[in-house]
Amino acid sequence: MQDSFAPIAPLSPSRRALLGCAVTLPALALSAPPALAQFRVEVSGAGASQIPFSAVTFRDNGILSDDIAAIVRADLERSGLFRFVAPLPVAHDEMSRPDFNAWRQKTADALLTGSVSRLADGRFDVRFRAWDTVKGQELGAMQFTEPQNRMRNVAHKIADYLYERLTGDKGVFSTRIAYVTKQGSQHRLMIADADGEGSAAAFTSSEPIISPSWAPGGSQVAYVSFESRKPVIYSHDIFSRQRRMLANFRGSNSAPSWSPDGRQLVATLSLSGNSQIYAMASGGSSPRRLTNSGSIDTEPVFSADGRSIYFVSDRAGSPQIYRMDAQGGGAQRITTSGTYNISPSPSPDGRLLAFISRIGGAFRLHVMDLSSGSVSALTETSADESPSFAPNSRLIVYATREGGRDALMTTTVDGRVKTRLASSQGDIREPDWGPFAA
Repeated sequence: MQDSFAPIAPLSPSRRALLGCAVTLPALALSAPPALAQFRVEVSGAGASQIPFSAVTFRDNGILSDDIAAIVRADLERSGLFRFVAPLPVAHDEMSRPDFNAWRQKTADALLTGSVSRLADGRFDVRFRAWDTVKGQELGAMQFTEPQNRMRNVAHKIADYLYERLTGDKGVFSTRIAYVTKQGSQHRLMIADADGEGSAAAFTSSEPIISPSWAPGGSQVAYVSFESRKPVIYSHDIFSRQRRMLANFRGSNSAPSWSPDGRQLVATLSLSGNSQIYAMASGGSSPRRLTNSGSIDTEPVFSADGRSIYFVSDRAGSPQIYRMDAQGGGAQRITTSGTYNISPSPSPDGRLLAFISRIGGAFRLHVMDLSSGSVSALTETSADESPSFAPNSRLIVYATREGGRDALMTTTVDGRVKTRLASSQGDIREPDWGPFAA
């Protein structure tokens, strides 16, 4: 389902585990899983420079089950670039002109106001207006007409709008994440909003599911299922719920990743006996071998421009990250320090590479500046895995282990602000941040 919106007239098993085994050898049309709690969002840390903003509760928001202003606030705070300022005790809606001097004294540089009303057909009309209180002028306004079950998405789109107007970068709050859960004997491929809410199961199996990978456009997710007692790659259309097999060749089929144009996939196949990198058409036909080594080559992923492929190989004696031409050949080692570096994830803007490095027995998230080669550790945890950049390259989602259970985290690329998305039931891992919708 597409959002109905218009401007308002202005006022006057994890990949790490699998690699270890190899080295030694619009609204979602999904089924909701039973008895799975929603996520709790916990933000820690502070950005070096944050925009102070405030959001007034929308007029008549009480007719909704979701608080629009509160969702927008949580989204913006999670980005690390915004600091919430408690609003003045005054009523506002999108038609009210604020007292800019009073809001400036409150130290709020930006302000969000709005209203909610129910239409005769049961849908809700949501209107908002954003203000620059420093300049004393309007930033913009918009109107959405959606059913109740789309209100969280409306709030995320409002947060995207504010983020872009105030930072110049595109917001990612209305995008989605895919991840895998295990509860008892049940494994589920889950799709959720970028804040972890609104989760639903795309596929459920009694056998392991690993390595979800979003296709460009955000309508399909490739993943690996062990339901045939071996790794087989499938693709799932999250709107139609249609599922198709992409790779069930002799041996192991694992670690799928899409090209930026969506026309092909790269994956790890063991057609030759050992795990090597292959490319194939998006439908899964005619695999073409890209690496030809006697080592284990795995975890391939395209660079942002589609010209290169990053992958992991133990050809130097331990798992390290390499880069080669997208047509194969000419592999160059990228990670030069440490004895165990895996799970490469290039940023969509092409500047950074996130990966997992084992430091003194601890698996920690690192990020490399690809132009300079400098590397920074972003975490102090010991069981990080599967990093994935947000489509605007400003946040990273990853899995880790805290308090004896798996959890999802997001971090800003400087590591200053982290958000924990914690579920009360089951283990959570293998996240992949979806693209901007087509």
